[in-house]
Amino acid sequence: MPVLEKLAITETDRPKVLHQLLESPHIDEAMVVTTCNRVEIYAVVEAFHPALEAVGEILARRSGLALSELSQHAFVRYSEAAVHHLFSVASGLDSMVVGEQQILGQIRSAYAASDEEQVAGKVIHDLAQRALHVGKRVHTDTGIDRAGASVVSVALERAEKVLGEGGVGKAVVIGAGAMGSLAVAHLARAGVRDITVLNRTVEKAERLATAAVEAGIAAARSGSIDDLVAATTDADVLIACTGAVGSVVTLADVHSALAARAAGSGELVVCDLGLPRDVDAAVAGLPGVTLVDIEALAREPGAQAAEEDAEKARLIVKDELTQYLTAQRSAEVTPTVTALRRRAAEVVESELLRLDARLPGMQGDHRDEVAQTVRRVVDKLLHAPTVRVKALAATPQGDSYAAALRELFELAPGATGVVSAAETTEEPRA
Repeated sequence: MPVLEKLAITETDRPKVLHQLLESPHIDEAMVVTTCNRVEIYAVVEAFHPALEAVGEILARRSGLALSELSQHAFVRYSEAAVHHLFSVASGLDSMVVGEQQILGQIRSAYAASDEEQVAGKVIHDLAQRALHVGKRVHTDTGIDRAGASVVSVALERAEKVLGEGGVGKAVVIGAGAMGSLAVAHLARAGVRDITVLNRTVEKAERLATAAVEAGIAAARSGSIDDLVAATTDADVLIACTGAVGSVVTLADVHSALAARAAGSGELVVCDLGLPRDVDAAVAGLPGVTLVDIEALAREPGAQAAEEDAEKARLIVKDELTQYLTAQRSAEVTPTVTALRRRAAEVVESELLRLDARLPGMQGDHRDEVAQTVRRVVDKLLHAPTVRVKALAATPQGDSYAAALRELFELAPGATGVVSAAETTEEPRA
């Protein structure tokens, strides 16, 4: 977890990181996905190893970690494996709480940021849109999310177990962003009647408190983070989810809140859902406090979906991956087929010009008939191989057939703009 905290990329940081990635001559497109338990960079690259080095150097500079240390915690996936991983992530199969749906919003935000910063091209666009489609299909066609809709729901389940029969009566939520809104929604569904929303920007806290009342919470107040101690003195649960860098809830804050609590107030459950951590880890050592963090949540039974539903989800991901790769391979051969037909058209026109020079007295209608006959012959000769190569391109080794076509008909890289593009694009890489 300390490594993940050092690597954490906030919404504010993401545009800067995206542009740092695109500064590399080996990276053409990029998307950065960050969640409570992952930092992932998807990149479309010209050369794999130089691009990987560039990504590693950027992350090393940001985290302050040596590249050798960073590599021990990194997973690198290329081409088909990278696509499969993103589809699994979008489906909730790779989440800390298997099946949680919040990841779809995070992928959508990641793509939106890349699009806004103009670092997402066709490959990232197609990949992200297909990943969102896969995630929606999994959640619609399986019951993978029945074990818990998000990390928040599992955290609240843990809190209720700790608090016992009385459950959660009063809660404090620190952070008015996406995770804070999710926390408020879950608190409302759980029947919590009293919450306080705290945020650095009080206006955002006020808006979320208003939304809480509309969601059915009887009493909802708002304030700044400076009000933390006072708000926590009679709370059952404190949920911290700001996404800020550095501890927002200090040991001194919780100690002061405990000192002001009435005798017999019961346990205080502190749920740290921030990345990096929002709560000082030393809080766990205070008597009367239970600290629930991201690592602890991963061990909860509610964090695992039923295996049957997970297997159905994996089969959907496999099916969608096959469809995606088939479409990509078919698309890749199109420039070669286009170049071949263009080359044939050029040859036909060249020969017709030679015919005009040899038979200058040929009447116009005769010339047109000859031209149409030659074109029909060429089209019929090209029809079977071009249709066949498109079908073969959908197979796992499909790119080799397009390469053979280029070799047989001398469609060398650079011969036409279309062929050149086909040579340099290759397979989408993330």
